[in-house]
Amino acid sequence: MEFALSADQKLLQDSLRRALERACPLDRVRRVAADDLPLDREVWRTLCEVGVPALLVPEAFGGLGLSLLDAALAAEELGRHVAPSPFLGTAVLAPLALREAGSTAQQDEWLPRLAAGECIAGVAIAEAVAGARDGAGVTANANGTLDGSALFVLDAGAADVFIVADRAGGLHLVRADAQGLTRGALRSIDATRPLGELHFAQVRAERLPNSGPATLARLRSAGWALLAADTLGAGEAMIGQAVAYAKERRQFGRVIGSFQAVKHLCAEMAAALEPGRALVWYAAHAFDALPEEAALLAAHAKSHLSETGTFVARTATEVHGGMGITDLLGLHYWFKRIGFNRQLLGGPERVRHLAAEMQGLVAA
Repeated sequence: MEFALSADQKLLQDSLRRALERACPLDRVRRVAADDLPLDREVWRTLCEVGVPALLVPEAFGGLGLSLLDAALAAEELGRHVAPSPFLGTAVLAPLALREAGSTAQQDEWLPRLAAGECIAGVAIAEAVAGARDGAGVTANANGTLDGSALFVLDAGAADVFIVADRAGGLHLVRADAQGLTRGALRSIDATRPLGELHFAQVRAERLPNSGPATLARLRSAGWALLAADTLGAGEAMIGQAVAYAKERRQFGRVIGSFQAVKHLCAEMAAALEPGRALVWYAAHAFDALPEEAALLAAHAKSHLSETGTFVARTATEVHGGMGITDLLGLHYWFKRIGFNRQLLGGPERVRHLAAEMQGLVAA
């Protein structure tokens, strides 16, 4: 048996890579980050042309009906190019929530629009997945309204609709123009993927009728696997830049890549990151093929790539020396991307603790 990507998956990844090379040069990333834009329409249009928003939407609703592994390959390329665009919320978690827990009417209304890239969906599950901060958390009322606050809302800046998790693990659909809903920007270290915060005051919401803790756990697994894939792509980009710099930068009359110490740094980065590829791909594959194993594998992928990604980001910056911290090279965009992925939906310490709970090694 051959454990490798299919021809279609290789084509998807190659097509997206070439599209992002054209539409997402570093100058565009720098401009979007500097202007604090909630959405870069040019990059989003490119992703729509390649079919990224439709990846996980069933064919019956105008999507491609592909697997989470295909979405992971897309995430890898987005991380490689630090693409300033919605993805995890709009193209992954929202379609999954509607697909697995939405009513027929909700699916008919929103899945075709998501597949076509006609709307952006924000996803507010951070409190339910990674633990609530003081004053945060959403309560579902018996009259079909929501109260409370949600932080670290994915793809929130230009969202037309939100998927919101309540304290009990239920999921709700909230329109962006709902009365009583207040939204604001939430700054993080990664300016290429703006977060948001939502405040609810008796906000009318549509519950996803089949949602509950099991659905929320599925979204958590998907989020962990896709963040790990994004870190994998960002780490590869940083290694590539470090190697290229080592081949050009000269000290004492020779390129620094000829020095054994620098060779060791580059080799250590590659040796640390490459094993994570199989872990990420298998975790994403298991989401559809081995659902009973998906949560634990996603936890391993998220926690491991969080640590190795941090090592790669630090070491690649060290290879660049003083140039590594300048805006001229832009290396900090990948550095911050990896740091953002490390903490979003739970840092490696919390994720490992949850993995231990799943295995019965510690009390829940």
